[in-house]
Amino acid sequence: MSPGERSSGLVRDEAGVQRCWWCGENPEYIAYHDREWGRPAGDDRRLFEKICLEGFQAGLSWLTILKKRENFRRAFLDFDFERVARFTEKDIDRLIADPGIVRHRGKIQSVVNNARRACELKAEAGSLAAFFWRFEPEPASRPRRLDFETLKGLGSTPESAALGKELKRRGWSFVGPTTVYAFMQAMGLVNDHLSGCAMRAEVEAERAAFIRP
Repeated sequence: MSPGERSSGLVRDEAGVQRCWWCGENPEYIAYHDREWGRPAGDDRRLFEKICLEGFQAGLSWLTILKKRENFRRAFLDFDFERVARFTEKDIDRLIADPGIVRHRGKIQSVVNNARRACELKAEAGSLAAFFWRFEPEPASRPRRLDFETLKGLGSTPESAALGKELKRRGWSFVGPTTVYAFMQAMGLVNDHLSGCAMRAEVEAERAAFIRP
């Protein structure tokens, strides 16, 4: 990354397309950045998947998790939380022996626990989406221009702290404010593509058209 790219947080590919620096040159990361990250999501399974995978990422890179994502989907029944909620200790032991995922007992137990809490939350709120989108920040609270330095200061926000606190109150685990903010970034509750990124305007248009649950 050149000094100019470091200051802006943008990298330009051979075709002249500017993207957020973090996707680098890895094709999987670029595809994730362009097609998924920041695009508003209202599907309960995808929301549950992402918050669980953010928990698995703790101490690891997102690319590590992304490369194993299909294995995680297989292991956790495509993150059908109503089915995962019925997992037993035998299932947890089986998953700990699965080389395709991150074999961390606490994180695996967290998915099963959170699946049970997700069932409770759905029964109360109607859907996970309806609950999570309550914590979308007000537009006026967001930076008018999002550059590298500004984004670095957004590791957590009052909204992510409030969401994490509420989830913990309801018995969820691995939902600290930084983890929750990364979830909000990925699921489109905020648009944190940097100003100048080729995807920023496209993602903002999707957010504008998205019907909040």
